[in-house]
Amino acid sequence: MQLTGAEIVIECLKEQGVDTVFGYPGGTILNVYDALYKHSEIRHILTSHEQGASHAADGYARATGKVGVCMATSGPGATNLVTGIATAYMDSVPLVAITANVVLPWLGKDTFQEVDIAGVTMPITKHGYIVKDVTKLADTIRKAFKIAKSGRPGPVLVDITKDVTAALCEYTPAKSEPVERINRFTDEDIDKAVEIMKTSKKPFIYVGGGAIMSGACEEVKKFAELLDAPVCDTLMGKGAFDGYSERYTGMIGMHGTKASNLGVSDCDLLVALGARFSDRVVGNVATFAKNAKVIHFDIDAAEINKNIKTDAAVVGDLKEALTLVNAKLPQQNHVYWMNNIKSLKEKFPLDYDRTKLTCPFIMEETDRITQGKAIITTDVGQHQIWASQYYRYTEPRTFLSSGGLGTMGYGLGACIGAKVARPEKICINVAGDGCFRMNMNELATASRFNIPIIEIIINNHVLGMVRQWQTLFYEGRYSQTVLNDSVDYCKVAEGLGCDAYKVTTKEEFAPALEAAIKNGKPAVIDCIINEDDKVFPMVPGGKPLSDVFDEKDLEGK
Repeated sequence: MQLTGAEIVIECLKEQGVDTVFGYPGGTILNVYDALYKHSEIRHILTSHEQGASHAADGYARATGKVGVCMATSGPGATNLVTGIATAYMDSVPLVAITANVVLPWLGKDTFQEVDIAGVTMPITKHGYIVKDVTKLADTIRKAFKIAKSGRPGPVLVDITKDVTAALCEYTPAKSEPVERINRFTDEDIDKAVEIMKTSKKPFIYVGGGAIMSGACEEVKKFAELLDAPVCDTLMGKGAFDGYSERYTGMIGMHGTKASNLGVSDCDLLVALGARFSDRVVGNVATFAKNAKVIHFDIDAAEINKNIKTDAAVVGDLKEALTLVNAKLPQQNHVYWMNNIKSLKEKFPLDYDRTKLTCPFIMEETDRITQGKAIITTDVGQHQIWASQYYRYTEPRTFLSSGGLGTMGYGLGACIGAKVARPEKICINVAGDGCFRMNMNELATASRFNIPIIEIIINNHVLGMVRQWQTLFYEGRYSQTVLNDSVDYCKVAEGLGCDAYKVTTKEEFAPALEAAIKNGKPAVIDCIINEDDKVFPMVPGGKPLSDVFDEKDLEGK
């Protein structure tokens, strides 16, 4: 069967089960878009900006576990994908970015809209390809999908010269290859981990995004029961463990709960499940879990002993590893330890000023109204942490946020991708006003395709997290963090074809959210909060987790 390179791209996408592509056309990729025109079985979402396409593909992937796909033309179209590709790379999200480049004879000659996008993205992809031969195109795309979803997932770039998309080639259909998760652990590794667990008196479980990627949530729950241990999580691990469980202590790290941070500081065993000991979790490396032995479960051998020295490691798929551990670990009993953790939770609960409209109140009301079943996406800043603290996540793939790269502007595109992937879910993006300025153009995408996402703006007229640091550590010098201008986000939203609601009191929020859900249209809820509301608890950067403090600790200082 003779097909053009562009037609081969589309047929390969169909082979891989791709039903949605996010992208933006341009000169060098026009042949691919012309081929796509004839295939209505693949839905294309034309975003307002290529970065929005990459974030939407990322959100699609996180919400489903499938590979997200985005496309862009050469030059600036390709470079506009870079931040989204880096975001996916840092959070291990399976994504294939397809770009086109100038014709092969003009490569390397500073041709109009030419950029070495494979070279640009080399440090932020699992692999990158430049396809210069149409006979290699189909196999390259198949390899890209295999690499993106195998092992530790991540983004792969496929850059295709325009003449390749026009060239004819014999095409032979093939089936998508199954996901490969190669296990490097041995029976001895499992036995060693179990023996350490059996000697522990004060174990603590630390859950990361790997638990969600491996589909190991049920195994994590059973393991926590067998080990009789409390459980904390990371931003990426939200939803891997039931947020309502008595064992759950909340997030760990810079904005982790006191129960998690003090508990981990006091434990004698820390079991890390699909987590990478990032600086935001660890704080001071020398003092992190200093009284504990550490067992690290991870699919990526490069993570073992990278940041924290381990006493035992199990390298491989977490679901399979925990299944073996759960079969070998006798029921443990740590009543005294669990009571200590319960006391910490009772002594240091998350709390906030309940007399006014705040983001914690907004997240608790959102949790109540959606019955904890919505997909929550966020941008980055104070609102991100409040959304992780005050909405109780009970299901995996329901909290989507840029954890590693910390990308302002991520959330709205990701919310669109999540809603396209899972239309049965209420999908809500929580954004600060600073973040919203970076991606508000994607409201036009939501209205164009009638994608009924809800954007909650936590509007404090400042760059909230940066201002918080300036207050606490820079003596209140608010350099370039005040946004008190005349922008009316409700008018912006309406101008872009969305419903809009302004909320200034606690009483106004629930009716606005309920109306937005009922109307089934893309909507913006602009919530005005105080500029000096702060996220607590907090650990200063590089300090021990035991130095965690909250607002009460600052009183009188």
